[in-house]
Amino acid sequence: MHPSRLTRSLRFYFITDHQAPALSALGQVRAALQGGASFVQYRNKAFQLSSYEELRRIRDLCRINGVPLVINDDVLLARAIGADGVHLGQEDGNPREARAILGPEALIGISISTLAELSRTDLAPCDYVGSGPVYATGTKADAKPVRGIAGLQEIVTRVPLPVVAIGGITALRAADCLRAGAAGVAVISAITRAPDPGAAAARLGKACGCERRNSLEDGWQDEFKLISALIAPAQEKASESDALIPPGDDAGRLAPLAFPVITTDTQREGIHFHREWLTPETIGERAVEVTLSDLAASYARPVSLFVNLGLPAALSETTINRIYHGLYTALERHGCRLGGGNIARADKLSLDLFAVGEGQRDCFPRRSMAKPGEGLYATGPLGLARCGLLALQQRNHRFPALVQRFLLPRARFDAAAILAAHGVRCVMDISDGLAGDAAHIAAASEITIKLDPSEAARHPELQSFCEACRLSPEEMVLAGGEDYELLFTCPDTQFAAMTPLLPGACQVGRCEDFDGTPLRNVPANLCSYQHGQRL
Repeated sequence: MHPSRLTRSLRFYFITDHQAPALSALGQVRAALQGGASFVQYRNKAFQLSSYEELRRIRDLCRINGVPLVINDDVLLARAIGADGVHLGQEDGNPREARAILGPEALIGISISTLAELSRTDLAPCDYVGSGPVYATGTKADAKPVRGIAGLQEIVTRVPLPVVAIGGITALRAADCLRAGAAGVAVISAITRAPDPGAAAARLGKACGCERRNSLEDGWQDEFKLISALIAPAQEKASESDALIPPGDDAGRLAPLAFPVITTDTQREGIHFHREWLTPETIGERAVEVTLSDLAASYARPVSLFVNLGLPAALSETTINRIYHGLYTALERHGCRLGGGNIARADKLSLDLFAVGEGQRDCFPRRSMAKPGEGLYATGPLGLARCGLLALQQRNHRFPALVQRFLLPRARFDAAAILAAHGVRCVMDISDGLAGDAAHIAAASEITIKLDPSEAARHPELQSFCEACRLSPEEMVLAGGEDYELLFTCPDTQFAAMTPLLPGACQVGRCEDFDGTPLRNVPANLCSYQHGQRL
C-alpha cells in the first residue's frame, strides 16, 4: 500500500474484542465500518477453528468496503485467511519473519510502548507502529503502564513510520492524540462495550474526520443484473443501422472485415496487478490498453473487445461497474467497442480479453522481417514502467510520474500509423522487456542483435530513480517490461525520415548477420520476465 494511502487508512483503527458480552466480532466490525472505521484488526486470543467462518466473513466485509484487515499476532492465520497483514506485539513474533511469510505487499504493524522497546525493534520490515497505552484501559489485562500524550509524542518524533495511538481512547480524547502527531487512533471498548456501538463508532469517526457509511457494500450476487448493467453503455451506442450487434445475445456480430487481426491477453490479480495499487477504473483502463497494444504493433484498427471476468465473492457491484467505466474510457479513446463477454466466480479478480481489429491490406508487420544492417529502435522511453513498479513495491512515493508509467500505459496507435506510412515491416510491442522482446525478433529473423541501451538510459527520470536506488539505468532499459512502446527495425535513413514525427524515439541496437548468438551486450545474469520462471 502506498505510504500516503496507508496513513489515511490508519486514521480510525478498530480492534475487535472477543470478550465483548453483547456483540459478535462480525457485528462489531459492521458497527465500526458504518461509523467510518478505516482499518480493522482482528484480535481473538481464544481463536478456534469454529471462529474461522466468522473471520472469513469479516475479511470479505472489509475487502468489499475497501478497508484493510490485519490479524493480531498470528502470522499463519493471516496467511491462511488472506488478510492484508498482521500486527505483532513485542513478544509475539519477528517482523522480518512475518514479512518473509506474508510477502512484500503485506502490512506489518508492531507495538512499541517505550524508547527501550523502540531501541530493540527492527522497523525495516514494518509499515506502521502502534503505541500506548496513552490512557488507562481495562480491555487488556496485561496492559503496560500508561504513557500519556507525552509518551506518545516521544515515540512519534523518533519513528519514521506512521504511529497509531492506542489505549483508553474515546471520541473526546482522539483529537489530543492526533494533535500529538499520531496518524490515527485505535479503539476497542469505546465501541464494543458502548450501550450503542453504532452511535459510538459514528462519534469516533467524526472525531477522526472519517465519513460515516450510510450503508455497507455487499459482494456481487445477481449475475444477470450485473451483466445488464455492464453492457448497457455498449447497447446505448449501437444504432439500428449498425452492422455490429452489441452485446446482449448469445453471440456478437461484427461488420465485415477484409483482414481481421485477433489478439488476446489476460490480467490476473496478484500477478499482473495488485488492487491496492490501482483504482478500479485504472484496472479496466489498463487491461484494455495492454490488450490493444498488440493490435497497434500489427497496424490494425481496433474494432471490438470481448472480456471474460473472473470475480471473487468479496467484490461489490460498485467496484465492478467502476472497472468497466475505466474499460469504456479506454475503448472510447481508441474507437473500439465492447462486443461481449462472460462472468464467472473466481478466487481472485481476473480479466481475460479478446480483441478483434482490421489489418492493412498491404502490410502486416512481422518479427521475422528484420534484416542485417538495420537499426533496432523504440518509439519511446524504456525502463520507466519497471522503475514505477519497483517504486510501488518499495512504497517509494518520490517518483509519481514513473508509477503512472506502470499503472497507465498507452497503446501506441499514433506511432504505429507513422511506422506503417513509412513501410516499416518488423514491429512488436515491448511488454516483456527490451532484451526479451529483441530476442524474439532475433530468433524469428535468424539474426544477431547487438543491443545498445546507452541512449535510452539517459532519460532523466530513469537516471534519477536508478541513482536513488543504486540501480543500473542500462539494466532497467534491458530488463524492464510493460513499457508498451513499439520495437522496430529499419534502415538508418528510414529512421532519420521518421525522427521528426516520433519525438522520444531512440536507437537501442543494431541487426547483424547471425553469429551463433541471438543477442549481444546483455549481462549474463539479466533476464526479462517470463511466466513460470522460478526466481
